[in-house]
Amino acid sequence: MNSVSDSFPTSGQFDAVAIIDVQELSRIKEVANQIQKISGVERTETMVEVQ
Repeated sequence: MNSVSDSFPTSGQFDAVAIIDVQELSRIKEVANQIQKISGVERTETMVEVQ
C-alpha cells in the first residue's frame, strides 16, 4: 500500500498503528477502506495529526 509510510504493533486498545501520508485529506477514506479489506482487520479508527 503506497500511502502507508510506517506501521508498528501496539499493546492496549489497538493492535497496530499505520502511519499514512496523503496529499489530499479526501484520500484518507480511500486508504482506510483498503486497510479494512485486509483479512483479520475488524475495525479501524482514523486520527489526523494537526500541525
